[in-house]
Amino acid sequence: MIKKIHHFDFILILLLFPFIGISLFLVNEISHHLFQKEIAYITIGTIVFFITFLFPIRKLLWLIPFLYGLNLLLLLGVDLFGISILGARRWLKIPIIGLTIQPSEFMKTTMILMLGYTIYKNPPDKNGYTFLEVIKISWIIIIPFLLIAKEPDLGTALILLIVGFGTLIIVGIRKKVLINSIIFLIFFIPFAYKFLLHDYQKDRINKFLGKPSYHVEQSLIAIGSGGLTGKSKEMATQTQLKFLPIASSDFIFAFYVERFGFIGVIILISMYFFLVYYLLSYVEILKNDYFAMPIFASVGLMIFVYSYVNISMTINLAPVVGVPLPFLSHAGTSFINFMIIFGILENLLAFKYEFLYNFNSENDSLGL
Repeated sequence: MIKKIHHFDFILILLLFPFIGISLFLVNEISHHLFQKEIAYITIGTIVFFITFLFPIRKLLWLIPFLYGLNLLLLLGVDLFGISILGARRWLKIPIIGLTIQPSEFMKTTMILMLGYTIYKNPPDKNGYTFLEVIKISWIIIIPFLLIAKEPDLGTALILLIVGFGTLIIVGIRKKVLINSIIFLIFFIPFAYKFLLHDYQKDRINKFLGKPSYHVEQSLIAIGSGGLTGKSKEMATQTQLKFLPIASSDFIFAFYVERFGFIGVIILISMYFFLVYYLLSYVEILKNDYFAMPIFASVGLMIFVYSYVNISMTINLAPVVGVPLPFLSHAGTSFINFMIIFGILENLLAFKYEFLYNFNSENDSLGL
C-alpha cells in the first residue's frame, strides 16, 4: 500500500480543491438547503473515489465490456421505461427506494473505459489507425451517441462524440482518414440540421444566431455587472433577486462573474487550463501504455469541452444546452461521476508499475 501511495498523484487531486471550494461558497449564497445537498454529494463522491482507487481495474479488464453493455441496456431502458422531466426522457426510477438515475452520465465513464480497453487490445501501428479500424472502434462512440440523442439530450450526446473521436485523433489516425472525416462533416452538418434535429433544438440555434433568449440575456447582464472585481453578495442582484435562472447549475458561471468580476474570470479559466493541461501531459508520459493513455486524453478533452460549452452558452457564444460546469455546478450525478473518473485515473497511475512488472515477468517466463 505504501508503494501505491508513493505513485498517488496528489497534484492532480489538489487541482480539484479550488473548484469544490468555490462551488460550496457560491451554492451556499444561493441556498443553504442546496449547500447541504452539495456536502452530501461531496461526501459520496469522496467515498466512491477511494473505492474506485482501490479497485483492481487492470486485473479485471474483462469487466469493462460487461459494464459498457450494461450501460447500453440502461440507455435502452430509458427509451422504454424512463420517466420524463421537462419534456426529456433521460431518467430511470429505481423500484422500492424511488431514486432516479441518469444512465447517460455514467456512459461518459463506461465509454472512456471501453475506448481504453479496445485501444489497449488493438493499438495502432506507427502510421495510426486505418479507415476500417476507425470504423470498428467508432461503434463504441456512435451507439451511445444515438441512444442519448434520442432522449433527447443532444448536448451530452455531442460531447461524447467529440471526446470519443478526439481521443482517437490523439491516439493516432492516418491523415487521409482525418481529412476525409472533416469533408464528410462539412456536408453532413447541414443535412443533420434540416432532417435530424428537433424543432426546439433548431429554435435554440436560431435564438443563438439571432436575439438571445431570456436566460442568456439575464446571464449577460449578470456578467456585465460584475465589472473588474465583482460585487458583494447583497449587490449581486441578478442572482439574489432570482433574475438569473438556474444560477446554481447551468448558469453558475454568470453568478461567479457577478461576484468576482473579470479578475475572477481570469483566475477560473486559468484553473481549468492548468487542470486540462496537466491531464493531457500524461498523454506523452504514458504514450506506451495504450490503456491509460487514451483514458487520460478522454478525461482532459471532456473537461475542456464541458467547460468551454458551458461558459460559451452563458456569454451567447453557443446555444443553450444542459451542460454543467465541471466541479463548479451544483450537479450531484455529474460530480460523483467525475470523482469516479478521477479515482480511475489515480488507480491507473498507482497500479501501473505493478501491472508492468507482472506483465514483464510473464513475458520472461515465456521466453519472450
